[in-house]
Amino acid sequence: MVHAQGSGDHSPVPPLGAPPAAPTACRARHHALRVFQWYRSDSGDPAELLTGFLAANGLAVRNLGRSADKSRPDGHSDICGASLYVSADAGCVMINATSGAASPVPVVPDVYAVVWVHAGRGAPGSPQHETGWQLGPWRASWTPEQHADAVEQVREAIGRGDVYQVNVVGHACAPYVGNPTAALRRVAALPGAKYGGVLGDAAGRWALATASPETLVEVRDGRVLTRPIKGTRPATAAGRRELLASAKERAEHVMIVDLERNDLARLPGTGPVRVDELFAVRRWCGLWQAESVVSAPLDGDVGLAELLRAVCPGGSVTGAPKLAALDQIAAREPVGRGVSMGALGWIGHDHLDLGLSIRTVAVDGTRVHAWAGGGITADSDPQAEVAEAAAKAGPLRAALEMGDTAGT
Repeated sequence: MVHAQGSGDHSPVPPLGAPPAAPTACRARHHALRVFQWYRSDSGDPAELLTGFLAANGLAVRNLGRSADKSRPDGHSDICGASLYVSADAGCVMINATSGAASPVPVVPDVYAVVWVHAGRGAPGSPQHETGWQLGPWRASWTPEQHADAVEQVREAIGRGDVYQVNVVGHACAPYVGNPTAALRRVAALPGAKYGGVLGDAAGRWALATASPETLVEVRDGRVLTRPIKGTRPATAAGRRELLASAKERAEHVMIVDLERNDLARLPGTGPVRVDELFAVRRWCGLWQAESVVSAPLDGDVGLAELLRAVCPGGSVTGAPKLAALDQIAAREPVGRGVSMGALGWIGHDHLDLGLSIRTVAVDGTRVHAWAGGGITADSDPQAEVAEAAAKAGPLRAALEMGDTAGT
């Protein structure tokens, strides 16, 4: 069953903070008009159902290469755009790939879209405080030894020729009491969080916050592009030199760039795909990461459903070949990816901008959940991969614990 809600029948979704990738001019003016949600257990094609919902609400998602008139069929001319979240599981459904284990936060829909209109600045709602916020001890879904064993099993699969690269992701959760809003906003405000933002439902049953630096897909000014990130080192001068000199990291990165080139090339209505930038080093919190830019012109009609099927789940968090990598992920990861490793961002009248939901956390009323991992190649060292995942999770945990009035 697909759930679509209108503000005339349901309470509006309160903005917990700026939605991910929302235009700066719209900040603090969001009021939810309608909501769409789809769960893995629901029937139907989520890509087509989502496209139909957004198109019916005045967004030009059947032809993303053109700008749309900002007027709405029902007379709401103040619509500013829509927030969109698509889980990795939903991406698997869209391409008929193997889905992973069940999500540890099943209350969160696998597809969630909010159509926003402008309200008075600062409305609706009032500032929320973090009175009594307390975070309990973290519990990982696997031990470091089990994580390292999963890495070794992937290396064996690579040695057999089953795959070339697989991204392995771990999960951890911690109990909490109190209002998590300020903690989520701290996550969204981490340095380098290009897609920093917070999204949640009207009933307060769940919320997610992202500090993602990675562009899964962007459509703007007649071009479609992706910015895969692969390769990590500490953000020191020595770390930067080591990242640039690492043959292993560069080979892993180039493999994903080739995968993303293939993903964009499969899109109908696109021209020649090119690599605009290769292995540029950027900073996220205390880490250096390598990023490339891959793009193509939109020469014909490209709809949202086709775009999501081409890029989801993201190549940099799956592996190559993508379908074989997803088989390995389903076999190795004991806990589902939940809100992580999916798509999260904004659909406007003249552009689409979706980040990859890495560096993303979720709350479900009793626990906070976080995920981290990395790409595995034949040359990967299992202990180093465990350490890299911990380094990526570290800033998220620190942001969540900062306001803990009881300590951890």
